[in-house]
Amino acid sequence: MSKSGAARVVGHRGRGVVVRGNDVDTDQIIPARYMTSIRFAGLEEFVFRDVRVNAAGEPKGHPFDDRRFRGASILIVNKNFGCGSSREHAPQALQRWGIQALIGESFAEIFFGNCVALGIVAVTAAPEDVAKLMDAVELDPAQDVQIDLEKLVATWRGGSAPVRMPDGARKQLLDGSWDAMGTLLEAREQILAKVAALPYARGF
Repeated sequence: MSKSGAARVVGHRGRGVVVRGNDVDTDQIIPARYMTSIRFAGLEEFVFRDVRVNAAGEPKGHPFDDRRFRGASILIVNKNFGCGSSREHAPQALQRWGIQALIGESFAEIFFGNCVALGIVAVTAAPEDVAKLMDAVELDPAQDVQIDLEKLVATWRGGSAPVRMPDGARKQLLDGSWDAMGTLLEAREQILAKVAALPYARGF
């Protein structure tokens, strides 16, 4: 824990789930018609809804419905994942489904920022390394994948690869300052002192 009480995120270890394809946008991750809760509650039920089931509600065979990937917490993707809108609901839906980290070729900028704001690890790797990891996880979904943010490396059974994350975002996760509320509470005394000094906050 940081001095503000926010959890430091030094990486993540867990089982993987593979969603292949470039330009998976936020409409695919969470269709807009399901964004009815301002508290994000229940979004996990509808993550990838339109690509998981047909109009009759029957499964299409999406990896999120594959029992081999049940309990996975690391999502492995290709290029430009999370493009489209700026909606925070997309990483919220993934996190509530169980995803705590992503490894991909690249992420849309706002989607990446929203992940960091939620404490979700989102690292990139070279396309050839992502391809190897995807193959390995699909061949053996029971294995653990580990992301080490301090060493910037991902490891899995029989393989490893360097990963990347912008320095500022990496620092926020490592020192716990990704948690905006925690950072705000850390300055509680200064905030109260400022409020006390404001005439309009004291009824003039």
